[in-house]
Amino acid sequence: MTTAVLGGGLSGLSAGYYLLRRFGKPLTIYEASPRVGGWVRSEDRKDRNFIFESGPRTIRPVGLPGANTLELVEELKLEVTPIRRSHVAARNRMLYAKGQLCMLPNSPKGLFGVMPPFTKPLYRALFKDLVTDSKKAKLDDESIYSFAERRFGKEIADYAISPMICGICAGNAREISVRFLMEGLFEKEQKYGGVLKGTLISRFKDKTKDAKEGLFAEGQPKLYAQALQEKWAMYGLQGGLEILPKAMRKYLGERDVNVQLSHECRNLNFSSSGVRMTIKDADVPVEHVISSLPAHKLAPLVKQQHPSLSAQLLDIPYVDVLVVNMQFQGKLLKQDGFGLLVPPVEKLPILGVIFDSCCFEMGENTVLTVMMGGHWFDQWFGDRPSPKQILDLATSQVQKILQISEEPKFSRVHTLHKCIPQYTVGHKHRVESIRNYIKTYKLPLSLCGAAYDGVGINDVILSARRQVESLPLS
Repeated sequence: MTTAVLGGGLSGLSAGYYLLRRFGKPLTIYEASPRVGGWVRSEDRKDRNFIFESGPRTIRPVGLPGANTLELVEELKLEVTPIRRSHVAARNRMLYAKGQLCMLPNSPKGLFGVMPPFTKPLYRALFKDLVTDSKKAKLDDESIYSFAERRFGKEIADYAISPMICGICAGNAREISVRFLMEGLFEKEQKYGGVLKGTLISRFKDKTKDAKEGLFAEGQPKLYAQALQEKWAMYGLQGGLEILPKAMRKYLGERDVNVQLSHECRNLNFSSSGVRMTIKDADVPVEHVISSLPAHKLAPLVKQQHPSLSAQLLDIPYVDVLVVNMQFQGKLLKQDGFGLLVPPVEKLPILGVIFDSCCFEMGENTVLTVMMGGHWFDQWFGDRPSPKQILDLATSQVQKILQISEEPKFSRVHTLHKCIPQYTVGHKHRVESIRNYIKTYKLPLSLCGAAYDGVGINDVILSARRQVESLPLS
């Protein structure tokens, strides 16, 4: 079967990797831009001993998706930089709320005192969950905010859950689907009547099934076993995360997988014999296409023949995010940690700040990444400010919140247009409808990537693997 992959981000490259592993045949990956990696972009300033990341910088080695990525990292022979659970970046996470930096509790002890910005001990929220009846969700879904407020109270929804959603997908918890993003918690409530109750019951019921369920039938990847044994909370890659897509491209190139850069697909025409792709004004026939493109990019390619599929793809909204990297001379942070999030109720123009130089060794530098925009992009940046204005705003927020008087010595401003899909209420159902449409019309098309199966690095890689493994071997 001749298969082509659209998109050279992590999901598209992963699709190429798993296609090669499953079918052992040459194939082509088409990428519209002049580079691979999508939103993963690292700037390694070896001369100054720091790295700027405009996309993700760490990967969590958790569960089956985490094990799957570590298997890939192992195969590519990449050097990892583990951050163990005892590391300050794993233990300390903060909120900036009510005019002060607040440490989030990092042990059970923290549940019993009153820790700002909360006005009551957190165990009360757990008690509320125990005594609150479950409610049958309309359409089998509701917003994460409504779910958290119902089960744990308004304070938890405002100061714990909402900022966490800003950190995950730059989204508004009042719109994001609990069924998609926190399916485990939602199912526990629906099945057992409460989150805590369900967590305790399921802990006794099912010890991890992952290893026995096919993906790692022959045993866990060595790196995953090491991560468990050494209690990694997360890890990075030496030289920055962009090392991963670059290594994948090299690995694939050495094995007859052609990665065509600056080759944008303009149209897909399906027929009983396969697909004709319009690429650079030429028709390229293949039997099957795996698209890792963002849903809004795939929509116009199928619109001519399948307008209703195109419309369903456009129903997945995306947000713009501003990322500002800054490097200061000297160690300037008064409190080390992974970083801080800003609850939306604070009505500030930033979503959060990552303390890169706490996560990884960067000499005598303080390196920070400021995230802004997302769901609130138009509210704060609708009049399209200049990079200088964006940098000035980010710098003034950092100086105020972290009590830094210095100016950054070196900085970068990135506007990431439509970079994160928003998993709004009903998302799981939307994705099922899209995939059912493809099945019903027997289209030789598979979809993988962040729009359908989750926003994290582990999610997009596993998404590609699952789509490839569902293809017939003949």
